[in-house]
Parts: sequence; C-alpha cells; structure tokens
Amino acid sequence: MAIKQLSVFAENKPGALVEITDVISESGIDMRALSVADTGDFGILRIIVSDTEKAEKILTEKGFVTKVTPVLAVKISDEPGALTKAIKLLYKESINVEYLYAFIASSKKNAYVVLRVADNEVAERILTENGFGTVTEDDIQNL
Repeated sequence: MAIKQLSVFAENKPGALVEITDVISESGIDMRALSVADTGDFGILRIIVSDTEKAEKILTEKGFVTKVTPVLAVKISDEPGALTKAIKLLYKESINVEYLYAFIASSKKNAYVVLRVADNEVAERILTENGFGTVTEDDIQNL
C-alpha cells in the first residue's frame, strides 16, 4: 500500500530548511523520513510525516509550494545485501527506482526505505511475494 510523501519546494538559501522544519515541529507533526535534493537555485525536501494533510495545509498557508506523492515504504532486513536484493527484484521486472531514501526508525532487525517508482502496486506485489514487508500510513503513526 502506498503512503503519502510531502514534497516542499524551497529556495536554496541559508535558513530555508529551518523555516520548513520549524513550521512542521511547531505544528506538533513528527517527521519519519526525509531527503533533501538540490536543483541549483531551489531545493526539494521530501518528507514522510505523521500527518501529511495537516503539514501540507500549514506549509501552503505559509507560502511554500507543496506536492503530495504516493510512494512505497519497504521494510528490509538490516543486513548486508538486503537493499540490493529488493531493488534487484524490481530491476528484473523492469521497474525503475526514480529515487529512494531511508526512514528514521529505531530497529536493530529492520531498515526502512522509501521508494519512488512508476507503479507502486506492482512494485509492492513483487517485493511482498519475495518476503519484504511494506509500511502503511497506520505504521507511520506508530514508528
């Protein structure tokens, strides 16, 4: 099942990241995963939060450009080669991983990654058939 990722577009300047994270934290929203990508003059902060709708609303009200995107969150064993096995399964089915980033979670047995692929349902089916778990919106609340 896909989860919601919030992308926030911000000018690439000192303090821009602080402005975004301040708005999120002051609203009582937890960040579960994040990635920052530089595109020259602008950056894209991709985040998984405990309340996507609330975060999007508040950030938009503060003047930030936001976008919600469905992504797949995958639970993999925390051992060498586990991530490679997962993305190799997708590769064999011609599923391109556009980007991925790690989750912030405390577990010695598992690691968590967010994957952006063209077809979340097919990717999820392939991964779960091969022993990988996925993370749901409910799981996000309990991490």
